[in-house]
Amino acid sequence: MKTLIKKIKVSAKLRLETGLHIGGSKDNVEIGGIDTPVIKIATRKNQPYIPGSSLKGKIRSLLEQINGKELCGDDNINDLFGFTKGNNNSQGSKIIVRDSYLDETSIELLKNASDNLDMPYTENKFENTIDRVKGVTKKGGIRQIERIPAGVTFDVEFIINVWDNEEDGKKSLDLLKKGIAALENDYLGGSGSRGYGQVKFSELKTEDIYFDKYFENEN
Repeated sequence: MKTLIKKIKVSAKLRLETGLHIGGSKDNVEIGGIDTPVIKIATRKNQPYIPGSSLKGKIRSLLEQINGKELCGDDNINDLFGFTKGNNNSQGSKIIVRDSYLDETSIELLKNASDNLDMPYTENKFENTIDRVKGVTKKGGIRQIERIPAGVTFDVEFIINVWDNEEDGKKSLDLLKKGIAALENDYLGGSGSRGYGQVKFSELKTEDIYFDKYFENEN
């Protein structure tokens, strides 16, 4: 059986260069209200956040596109992100992608800008649905899209598990860095072709976490 020898914690700030929309529940949408709300977390005063699954899925998808592979078609990517190919052919993910929350500076920034925002923490963007044949706005084609405003930052954290049948985890870390670079030149969330979701990461900070130190402290 493989032994988990360490974890590599990778942390950074993710800054929104343009407005971000990652869709949430429409259960409480009122008539005349937002057509497409963003996802929020109730335990943080309904602040918007970035689900780890959104980050992980986008980075994986970009890496597969760069390598010209279909989903689960690249061994190195499968090794880091895991895969499922039928009931008897699967592997767990080596990487953990945490949910990302607004940092304290951005929370205060949005609170102070509340008079200029349409809702607490977010903005409302009106968009037209165009009839491609006639070249005009469709009847009833105006929709309201909720976005997290540009300029705010989120705390981002990745955890890479390193096992005793590997080297030092550098291969996995380099692949993650490649995926992050690709994301910075693509978009996160929806409506990227219309300018949404451009992001920029701060310099990545890495920390090796060895479990033998924790065991020594316990004794």
